[in-house]
Amino acid sequence: MIAHSPAPHADEIVVRPNGPLTGRVVVPGAKNSVLKLMAATILADGVYEFANVPDIVDVSIMAGLLAEIGVGTERPEPNRLVMENRGLLTPVAPYEHVERIRASINVLGPLLTRCGRVRLSMPGGDDFGSRPIDLHVAGLEAMGATFKFAHGDVEAFADRLHGANISFPFPSVGATENLVCAAVCADGVTTIENAAREPELTDLCELLIAMGAEIEGVGSSLLRIDGVEPGSMRAAAHRTVPDRVQTATYLAALGVTGGRLEIIDARPGHMVNLLDAFVEMGMRIDVTPTGLVASSEGRLSSVDVQTLPYPGIATDYKPLVITLLTVAASVGIVTENLYPGRFRYVEELQRLGADIRTAGHHAVVRGVPRLSGAPVRAHDIRAGAAMVVAGLAAEGETTISGVHHIDRGYDDLVGRLQGVGAAIERRNEQAAMPVE
Repeated sequence: MIAHSPAPHADEIVVRPNGPLTGRVVVPGAKNSVLKLMAATILADGVYEFANVPDIVDVSIMAGLLAEIGVGTERPEPNRLVMENRGLLTPVAPYEHVERIRASINVLGPLLTRCGRVRLSMPGGDDFGSRPIDLHVAGLEAMGATFKFAHGDVEAFADRLHGANISFPFPSVGATENLVCAAVCADGVTTIENAAREPELTDLCELLIAMGAEIEGVGSSLLRIDGVEPGSMRAAAHRTVPDRVQTATYLAALGVTGGRLEIIDARPGHMVNLLDAFVEMGMRIDVTPTGLVASSEGRLSSVDVQTLPYPGIATDYKPLVITLLTVAASVGIVTENLYPGRFRYVEELQRLGADIRTAGHHAVVRGVPRLSGAPVRAHDIRAGAAMVVAGLAAEGETTISGVHHIDRGYDDLVGRLQGVGAAIERRNEQAAMPVE
């Protein structure tokens, strides 16, 4: 059984300016993919082998949740998971696991189609605004499920789900993932219009197809799933897609420090619009057979950016983009079209001297020549990474607390940045306090 406890909340990351970044950094597997791959193991008995698995706390949390359901997980070596489903499943997702991770909702579809019933607590995860599960519920109800909500729990029932024609008002990634997993063993054909198109969803579909699912239109906004007989699915091996948000993090770090980075396993085709924005700001980015090479000289220029569903600029990129704009020339406007509440980190950037004004869905960022080091806090995974990038752009010392959020989604962020020349270290907050 995998064992990995979250890092102590007293840990902190300390960042100091140290000139340009230079060297090579390897991008690990995607958090936003591997958790969904793990949940899909509920669908069929057997042994699964996953490669390119990031060493992050959320993987451990998901492993704990799946262990309660009846799927075992081991990590025989770094970046590899072996999971076993023996068919002895308990379709209950307990609160103590669910409240720690948003991706816990991804067990809903697989458990319902496999077991015919499921009970789970409302999911937790990062705190940056409401993210309801209405689309998950409506889609599963169209496929024949019934739901009950009481005492903070969701209960769902279905003797066997049936195919349905489902059209989303907007392309929800989580709802698309859940409905695809539910539909693979449903009776008949399910179509999903306005489906999400993210690379992580494609990664999930590729695993499901290897398991025996029949899915057409992968990577498009129209998915067709022809349900197969329950029990005909089988375990499979799979390599997790690289993490495009981590690629963006190292590019943002380069943008504020200058220098040249070779980013191995980056997938430029998964982040075209973001790379175009970085190039417009003044970075040079070249695609290579192994990923990309990027360089940056001098102060970047400001651009206007808006978040949109894939292939648009993802909301996960936004804290990094805003951090880049804080030290860019002129004024940039960033518009959030997906999660309007996701601006909590702006106050932390302002503590570092950033000139940012927010109004509704918009942030107006007037670049300053340098930020100024100060204590700041990570409020969620991506905001935490943005604080690290901001520290690289600040004079003096920046101390980041709340780094357990960063541990949830980043595989050795400190070590990877140290490897390319950043002055960054991790230490225990209590150990750093002076003795009176």
